[in-house]
Amino acid sequence: MTNAVTRAAELLKGHRDSIDRLDAILVYTLGERFKHTQAVGKLKAEHDLPPSDPAREAAQIARLEDLAKEADLDPEFAKKFLNFIIAEVIQHHKQHQT
Repeated sequence: MTNAVTRAAELLKGHRDSIDRLDAILVYTLGERFKHTQAVGKLKAEHDLPPSDPAREAAQIARLEDLAKEADLDPEFAKKFLNFIIAEVIQHHKQHQT
């Protein structure tokens, strides 16, 4: 292989190693987040609170959009991602209600 191709392969490996580490961070972070949302769901069920909180959800989406802009991440992608997580959390909360 030429020096340029060897160097490109090394750079590619470095990027992929970083991506793998970041994926692990995301998975563990989501796991930790869901531990807390499960606790919130149980607390809501114990006190007959609704499983969803539209005002909080809207505030969180706006907050995440701002964070996404600061991080040079597409705010629409961040919004879709948080909406996906919120929908999953609400489903968990509904399960605690039954």
